[in-house]
Amino acid sequence: MFFLEFEEPLKELYDQLEELKKIEEKGKVDVSQSIKDLEAKIQKTRKEIVKKLTPWEKVQLSRHPERPYMLDYINYITKGKFIELHGDRNVKDDKAIVGGMGDFDGRTVMFIGHQKGTNTKLRQYRNFGMANPEGYRKALRLMKLAEKFNKPIIFLIDTPGAYPGLEAEERGQAEAIARNLYEMFNISVPMIVTIIGEGASGGALGIGIGDRVLMMEYTWYSVISPESCSSILWRSWDYKKEAAEALKLTAPDLLELGIIDAIIKEPLGGAHTDKEKAMATVKKEIKKHLNEVLEMDKEEMLNKRLEKFVSFGVYNEVTDKELKEILA
Repeated sequence: MFFLEFEEPLKELYDQLEELKKIEEKGKVDVSQSIKDLEAKIQKTRKEIVKKLTPWEKVQLSRHPERPYMLDYINYITKGKFIELHGDRNVKDDKAIVGGMGDFDGRTVMFIGHQKGTNTKLRQYRNFGMANPEGYRKALRLMKLAEKFNKPIIFLIDTPGAYPGLEAEERGQAEAIARNLYEMFNISVPMIVTIIGEGASGGALGIGIGDRVLMMEYTWYSVISPESCSSILWRSWDYKKEAAEALKLTAPDLLELGIIDAIIKEPLGGAHTDKEKAMATVKKEIKKHLNEVLEMDKEEMLNKRLEKFVSFGVYNEVTDKELKEILA
C-alpha cells in the first residue's frame, strides 16, 4: 500500500494491522478484538485527515498511483464489453487517449479518455496520459463516428496536460485542441464529461466540452498545474501549495463558480481506498446525468451546451464614447 506524505499517520496503523493479521493466521492467540479496534482507529484517523485536506493535498490524491484509471472505469462500466478503436487516420494511434464503443447497461456509448498507465513501462507507453495532436484528432474522429450512429459520448479526463514536445507543436497541438473545442459545441449527441484524476490545461479541455461536467471529490481542474503556476509566478516550484490555493482548482471551488455541474463523492480517503465503490458511484452519477440529457431534444441540448460555456467569466460592455475615453 502506498501512502502520501500527509497519510503517514496511517502507515504505522496499517503496519500494526498487518502484524495482528499474521498473528491471527497462526491461530495461537485471539486478536480479533484488537483487529476491530485498530480498524476503527484507522477509520477515525482517515476522517481526521480528510477534514483537514488542503487544495495541494487534494492535488496529490488525484495523482495517487493506486487510484482507478480510465480503463478500470471502462472495464467496470461495460463489464468487458468494450471495443477499442485506433488511430487518427493521419499520423498514428496516440496511446495516451483511448476511445471505443462499449455497453452501458444495454445502451451502446462511445468512451473517450486519457489513460496514464499503471506501472513505469505502461506509463511510458501511454506517455503519462499526455496526448499528442493525433490523440485529439483521434478523439474528434470518434466523436464524429458516435454522432453518425447517434450514440452518446462519455469522456473520462485524467491528464497532467497535452504533450509539450517540439514534435507535438510541429504537428499542430494548439490547432488540434482548438478544433476539438469548436467541433464539440456542434456534436449532436449527448456528451458527459467526468474528471477522474487530473484535469490540466488544454490537455483536459481538448475533450472537456459536454452537456454535463462532473468531478470526482479529490480531483482538480485548472488552466495550469500548481507546480507550473509556481514556476511562472515565483520562479520556483517551492510555492506550489500557495498556487494550488490561489487557482481555485478543487471540486467545491469549481462547483461554486459554476464551472462544473456536480461533485461525485469518493470513498473515505479517496478512490484508491475502495476502487469498486468509487467506480460504482461514478457509473451511477454518469448514468443519472446521461438520462437527463437524453430527455432533451437536440436543439435544446446544443443551445444549453453553448450557453453553459459562453456564460463563464465576467465582462462589461462599453459604449463608443467610453471606449474613446479609455483609449485616449
